[in-house]
Amino acid sequence: MLDISEDLFLLLIVFLALITLAIWLALAVWTSRDIRARSRDRVVQGAALLLVLLLNLPGLLIYLLLRPRESLAQAYERSLEEEALLQDIEERPSCPACSERVQPDWQACPYCYHRLKKPCIHCEYLLELSWNVCPKCTATQVVAASDGSITGSSRHVQPSAPAPIDAPWIAAQAVVEQTR
Repeated sequence: MLDISEDLFLLLIVFLALITLAIWLALAVWTSRDIRARSRDRVVQGAALLLVLLLNLPGLLIYLLLRPRESLAQAYERSLEEEALLQDIEERPSCPACSERVQPDWQACPYCYHRLKKPCIHCEYLLELSWNVCPKCTATQVVAASDGSITGSSRHVQPSAPAPIDAPWIAAQAVVEQTR
């Protein structure tokens, strides 16, 4: 009977040793995979693996406290998001006079009336102010006035006055009032 209990005790010891060895190896493999996902530095990878191999659970705890917060994939995704946000900010045009955001198809800034673009005199395509030839229809944009000066070079526009009330509208209003 004593022989059987010694065999069972020995079997239990071997079983626990195998479980401990499996956990120890699993911790080492997990640490190795985790540090490779978080750092490209081979020295840091080796030190983290050695820490867990030598100290087991306390080494894993120390590694978890010291490891980089984000993985390389997370850092890459964050940098892509930041780059996309910066690109979005840079692509939006702003008025050179007042720095307000403007649309690319606006001819003037609605805030300060600064002229942003000019329409082509031939095809109405919006051109940069410095362009003298339309890239769409190749029409020359410099227009000389009768006194010899160049027109259309102003950097500011005046807000347009409301359209005058014309005679047919006044007549229509008079008819409406008479029917009341």
